[in-house]
Amino acid sequence: MTYRVCFVCTGNICRSPMAEFVFRARVAEAGLEDLVEVDSAGTGGWHEGEGADPRTVAVLRENGYDAEHTARQFDPSWFGRLDLVVALDAGHLRALRRLAPTERDAEKVRLLRSYDPAAGDDLDVPDPYYGGPEGFDACLEMVEAASHGLLAAVREQVEGRAA
Repeated sequence: MTYRVCFVCTGNICRSPMAEFVFRARVAEAGLEDLVEVDSAGTGGWHEGEGADPRTVAVLRENGYDAEHTARQFDPSWFGRLDLVVALDAGHLRALRRLAPTERDAEKVRLLRSYDPAAGDDLDVPDPYYGGPEGFDACLEMVEAASHGLLAAVREQVEGRAA
């Protein structure tokens, strides 16, 4: 049975595709690609059908990640098929929990940086869109740091299903 994870930011062109590709790489490295499905979406549809921001693509490719992406808007009907919805900041977390059709669905929504013990109380991944390339580099660092803890949590869920 496939475990499904969806990363969500505002427009699905910067943070969430970055998280999607980094986490997909971690899943593949762990040999779980047949058991874990990873995708992303935005809380809004402003960029639906567009590719990722060129700065996101550049940072991903410079660091050895895939970057082929088409933006889409999160649909509340997806909650039924998703196991985990990963928000990139507190605003996304609130928006997604409001969209959740049930309390159980709302409980599926988590902040990405909550999986990084070094993050402390600062759990938002800042939006790099209006800044320079250094914001995209910082975003990647935060995503990579959290992806290890997220992988451990997902692996535990996947192995729990197999038991």
